[in-house]
Amino acid sequence: MSKLQGKTALITGGNSGIGLATAKEFLAQGADQVIITGRNQQALDLAVQELGDKAQSILCDSTQMTHIRQLAEAVKALTPSLDIIYINAGISEFAPLEHITEDHYDHVFGTNVKGVVFTVQQLLPLLNEGASIILCSTAGVQKGFPGASVYVASKAALAGFIRIWATELAGRKIRVNSISPGFTNTPLFDKVGLSEEQKQGAMELYNSKVLMGRFALPDEIAKSVTYLASNDSSYVTGTDLLVDGGYKLT
Repeated sequence: MSKLQGKTALITGGNSGIGLATAKEFLAQGADQVIITGRNQQALDLAVQELGDKAQSILCDSTQMTHIRQLAEAVKALTPSLDIIYINAGISEFAPLEHITEDHYDHVFGTNVKGVVFTVQQLLPLLNEGASIILCSTAGVQKGFPGASVYVASKAALAGFIRIWATELAGRKIRVNSISPGFTNTPLFDKVGLSEEQKQGAMELYNSKVLMGRFALPDEIAKSVTYLASNDSSYVTGTDLLVDGGYKLT
């Protein structure tokens, strides 16, 4: 398979979950080079070892502007240009309205909005004509999950980014899209602050409301990201791809 033959990609938050699954899929589809970023060097090293010799890593915390400002130079040390950027790094922290704090708000928006804006901005000069930028949103933007208002609002901001950036970058034939996964079986789900009982209850509730009857697997989301990264989606820009297994509100 060679949908990405000759392409160089960068995936933020690429050392686990959907990011790692996407790195594997990019390589399986013939990508020449995949660069992953993450906040933990040991996790990055293990991921690169698993991915093989066409993968490289850069230690980068998407919440830290110092790291973001240094990212482009670190990428240029590995490759002169990029064809694909998948902004996968993000956090999902929940709090009901009455328990939202300024720290909670700043942390979520700092990562999921500010981090996205300035990461893309820093990498923009490295993008080849015809490149693809993909942002990771959430199916929650179209739903009503209690306690997720700040998280969902941070992801809803990405809809504005993709539409405006697709317009701004059309002259360079750069496509900008987002993907909105439903609940996916990744380590991130263990970090949202739920007890085991609450997590099990959430999984059972979600599974009862999704037409597919289960959580997504990371590689299923990765294949959808690959569609947006490849020429299969050459006429798709400024669009969000919902991959939620047919979630219904009833």
